[in-house]
Amino acid sequence: MSIEPAEALMAMASRLRAAGRAEEAAQAYRRLLAIRPDLPDSWFNLALMERQSGRFEAALAAYDEALKRGVSGSEEAWLNRGVIHADDLGRPDLALADLEAALAIAPDWLPALLNLGNLHEDMGRREAAAEVYARALAVAPGHPVALARAAGLARLTGPDDPVIAGLRAAVDQPGLPAEDRAELGFALGRALDQVGKYDEAFAAYAAANAASRAADPGRARYDRAGHERFIDSLIAAFAEPAAPVAEADEAPVFICGLFRSGSTLVEQILAGHSRVTGGGELGLVPGLARAIAGYPQAMAGAEPEALTRLRGLYLDGLKTARPGADVVTDKRPDNFLHIGLIKAMFPHARIVHTVREPLDVILSNWFLHLDRSMAHALDLEDLAHWHGQYVRLMAHWKTLYPDILDLDYDALVVEPRPAIERLLAFCGLDWEDGVLDFHKAAAPVRTASVWQVREPLYRRSSGRWRNYERHLDGVRAGLGRE
Repeated sequence: MSIEPAEALMAMASRLRAAGRAEEAAQAYRRLLAIRPDLPDSWFNLALMERQSGRFEAALAAYDEALKRGVSGSEEAWLNRGVIHADDLGRPDLALADLEAALAIAPDWLPALLNLGNLHEDMGRREAAAEVYARALAVAPGHPVALARAAGLARLTGPDDPVIAGLRAAVDQPGLPAEDRAELGFALGRALDQVGKYDEAFAAYAAANAASRAADPGRARYDRAGHERFIDSLIAAFAEPAAPVAEADEAPVFICGLFRSGSTLVEQILAGHSRVTGGGELGLVPGLARAIAGYPQAMAGAEPEALTRLRGLYLDGLKTARPGADVVTDKRPDNFLHIGLIKAMFPHARIVHTVREPLDVILSNWFLHLDRSMAHALDLEDLAHWHGQYVRLMAHWKTLYPDILDLDYDALVVEPRPAIERLLAFCGLDWEDGVLDFHKAAAPVRTASVWQVREPLYRRSSGRWRNYERHLDGVRAGLGRE
């Protein structure tokens, strides 16, 4: 007895999805649904694959079909729509409507509550975010993520603030999983830093980073030698400046540098200009790099036709993510790794490189609960090593492309106007006073410094490392400083 075509296609699509082959899985689901359009779960799975393949509108359409056809657990489809609207398409109002639809079905569903609170934070709605986290804590008292985020919104009165006492009690619970201990520990460190208890904050951050490593020791290991080899391969693959290409003038403004070096601030300033749309942390360049077999070595002999194809893929993704924009920013800090690829696609691309006092950058990364794919951020001396490799790579890029603009965060906050005038001129933009009022913008901001960039320029983050100077001998040695 032969297997029905629909059954064979469903089995194939499931295998491909499990293997992480999103593009092929999406094709299989489309063929299946052309035969059997009455399968809501397959529409849901198609939506997942379309998003992974970067086809966001197609993913939304597939979720619509799943909902129309009565998919079980429909709140998850609404939540996933909200994530696409917020993270991929920069449409916060539609994301808000999606999350509210999910909560209308399941009012106490924690994933929707946490996403809604985070969306309110991105949109600068502090009180609304706090109310949602309070709802989450009513549903799940002591939930580590909700507790940590609520604490991050609190206006602390001093070292004896009840919020700090609550975080201490939570992080000291016996038997607490390492991931939860890390989440709460970073929140405790942040709170202690805010009230000036720097030695206690340092200890809390050290414990939080240790807990993060313990939660996933396999991924949380930084391979210094391996990273050096990767930097070597980038330098070797992109040994010469890119050849000019007449058709490659549609590039956005790329903003890159180390995490926590001021890239979000620069994007917000530019987004205050009437011609500029902030793209946020687009995954387009890293996605292309991952998709190139043998990257970066394969780029050494890349043919013009291959670069034309890559350029088209990037521009298609940009138009999908930010349709109809005049000047767009692509603010992905770790794109500094891929400046060679960017310039190969867009030889005339404007690249703004944000720089900041290394000790401040290193501490700011260590103070964040980052994804463990950034394993170097879990250890201060590993961060110093990463910084050294970043300096080495940027020196190479600037030898090839001296037109890269260095924008110094510390100089910007001391004397904003000259730095912003240079920035606008570099981007081919006329002066507008609105760039000085960037903190009043209504557009969502997705960054760990979401509340800082909603304030006027301030200097208090410059030289922050001095509060922790007695703990930084190893880092200073790693940076080659006395």
